[in-house]
Amino acid sequence: MARGPFALPPAQPFTGAGVYALFYKGNFGPYRRVRSPKSERAIYVGSAVPAGSRKGLVEGGKVSGPVLYSRLAHHAGSISAATNLDLADFTCRYLVVTPLWITMAERFLITNFRPIWNLVIEGFGLHDPGKGRHQGEIPWWDSLHPGRTWAKRLRQTRTAAAAITRLDEWFEMQESHPEAARKQAERIADKEVGEARP
Repeated sequence: MARGPFALPPAQPFTGAGVYALFYKGNFGPYRRVRSPKSERAIYVGSAVPAGSRKGLVEGGKVSGPVLYSRLAHHAGSISAATNLDLADFTCRYLVVTPLWITMAERFLITNFRPIWNLVIEGFGLHDPGKGRHQGEIPWWDSLHPGRTWAKRLRQTRTAAAAITRLDEWFEMQESHPEAARKQAERIADKEVGEARP
């Protein structure tokens, strides 16, 4: 949090893997409670690990290539594709981290910030599932932010109205049952980072 905030994606590519947080400062109505002009309340957090690191194949913990920068650039593309978001309304903070510490750092970020794109409006970080694999449901993120070409090929079982209701219920739970909200965030964090554990 002491670094940045930076534009999304950062102006200059850089080498390394690590963790990051995205922040929103725009005027999309459903996000008024997470609007963060000073980049203090994350809307999404994540990690970027090099190929092979989840199996312990990164030699000596060294990472070559712009792994983290590429992930941030990918996210910028998703936001730019959305018909109701403006990339200029987003900033990021990031930290290049030795792969050994990435999983722990990501879990901490999720449980600490409780970002809505991780916990409620899921699916932002997904990639095109590929040809012949579009039988799944549209992610909550794409139901609220249409525009990604590949998401249009998924089953359109979720609506923007349902996503907003889901978001309002989450805000209500955080206010009326903060301990339940904390435990739910911890469960989701464990699930999200579970695949990264050996």
